[in-house]
Amino acid sequence: MEKREALYAGKAKSVYLTDDPDRLVLHFRDDTSAFDGQRVESLARKGMVNNTFNAFIMGKLQAAGIPTHFDSQLSDTECVVKRLDMIPVECVVRNIAAGGLVKRLGVEEGSELNPPTFELFLKNDALHDPMINESLAETFGWATPEQLARMKTLTFQVNDVLKRLFLDGGMLLVDYKLEFGVFKGEIVLGDEFSPDGCRLWDAKTREKMDKDRFRQGLGGVIEAYEEVGRRIGIDFG
Repeated sequence: MEKREALYAGKAKSVYLTDDPDRLVLHFRDDTSAFDGQRVESLARKGMVNNTFNAFIMGKLQAAGIPTHFDSQLSDTECVVKRLDMIPVECVVRNIAAGGLVKRLGVEEGSELNPPTFELFLKNDALHDPMINESLAETFGWATPEQLARMKTLTFQVNDVLKRLFLDGGMLLVDYKLEFGVFKGEIVLGDEFSPDGCRLWDAKTREKMDKDRFRQGLGGVIEAYEEVGRRIGIDFG
């Protein structure tokens, strides 16, 4: 497969066209951002760690019957994915109260949420990814009711798989966000799954092992990511 010109550069990944119109190359950079890009730093090894982490997780999800855009890992920092028609709606599941939920509702951080909550957000940096509902998504043409229903089903299937995976590694999957797209008429999980897009706490100490270490200036960001990976069986080489 031939990697061609850049299609898009996001906050932490660059996307490249290939000689196959149905495939793209994702390049995971060392860039790390927070607060809608207001704070950006480069962290050594981050691109390699997140690319390897994502490949492992996508493999676990595919093995569980969840369709993803991931095809193969191309190098330490690149992978090949299916080219999706992305749906501009993020799906968020929360198993434990943290982050934005605590700020919005005043609930205590660390409270178990039973059943887990499911929320939708419009993927729009300029508007700071506002929370939306199914009615708004349908009215403005961001997603159809059928697509939203399928996205919700898949998002909770991911929760079932990954809660157990991380718990077996002594960690709590606090919350996470997913993005979906359409590939040949099918709803498919896109983007990535790494500690950049979820919250993970040590099950005993509640130590934060995710991007909150960067947001809150706790340090040891990549070391925490690698520790998460090691606990679930990832070999970073």
